[in-house]
Amino acid sequence: MLKGINPLLNADVLQALRAMGHGDDLIIADTNFPSDSVARQTVLGKLLRIDATAAEVVKAVLSVLPLDTFVNDAAARMEIVGKPNEIPPVQREVQKEINAAEGKPWPMISIERYAFYERSKKAYCVIQTGERRFYGCFAFRKGVVPPDAE
Repeated sequence: MLKGINPLLNADVLQALRAMGHGDDLIIADTNFPSDSVARQTVLGKLLRIDATAAEVVKAVLSVLPLDTFVNDAAARMEIVGKPNEIPPVQREVQKEINAAEGKPWPMISIERYAFYERSKKAYCVIQTGERRFYGCFAFRKGVVPPDAE
């Protein structure tokens, strides 16, 4: 355990988040996402796991990971097939965590399912969660930590 660090953030996840640079993508995926096969194609090349809900994992990750303020797609969700504008409860819960972490509304963009898979393959890494609800898949683009931040 570390003081001030969310206990869901295990050593492998912390190492990956620390190694990521500005503009690198992080995928947080539900249990149905093809996480292992996609993760093998990422920069890290291996799957990371945090067995908690998507919202809990996003809260933990965003407690240490800044979002990219230079792009409009720093937070994204996989859209529901055939219903791109529908926002299921799992995505609403994650949206609340994003807004809380950023201290303001920070809307996610939606990404079509297969486009999401392609973005995921180019990501730095994939964290598979214990989220069992459908469409609990998200992409986050790392921002910068300013010189005066702690």
